[in-house]
Amino acid sequence: MKTYICEICGDAYLGEERPSECPFCGSRQAFIKDGKVASPITLAPEELSEISKKNLEKTLELEIHANAVYLCMAEKTKTYEIKAMYKRLAKVELEHANIACKLMQSYLPQVGEGFCAEEDASNFAETIKLEENATALYVQFAREATEKNVKIFFTALSQVEADHIKLIKNYL
Repeated sequence: MKTYICEICGDAYLGEERPSECPFCGSRQAFIKDGKVASPITLAPEELSEISKKNLEKTLELEIHANAVYLCMAEKTKTYEIKAMYKRLAKVELEHANIACKLMQSYLPQVGEGFCAEEDASNFAETIKLEENATALYVQFAREATEKNVKIFFTALSQVEADHIKLIKNYL
């Protein structure tokens, strides 16, 4: 068994082979390194520009909102598979919020309650809307970032959110 570490969230995965994506933050395999050589972005604090601070604060707001909404959706669905999927997405979004806090060297604020529809079809449509908005913003934020680790973070997040869209489209 080996230790693999995600360079985005810094969490360790134990297994025989490197996972195809981080089980904690959803980052793609390219960001998962052998534990001996991994260098997580959260371990190298950078002085943040005003635009990066603003973009990380907006990210924190978006990710906390998505977490709350996905937990609501998990409670409203009638099928265990969709419930489990939304609970997993909620955990991933909360991990993104934690990473943003680490980059800003701040603490995660209290997570409030989310609102969602009663039926899966409406929630799937809302999920795609949330994820498309996040993907577009994170691509923009990556372009605007002047700090290496912030640019890496937003690049990884834009990929993860795009993967979430593909996941939800499987249910449509």
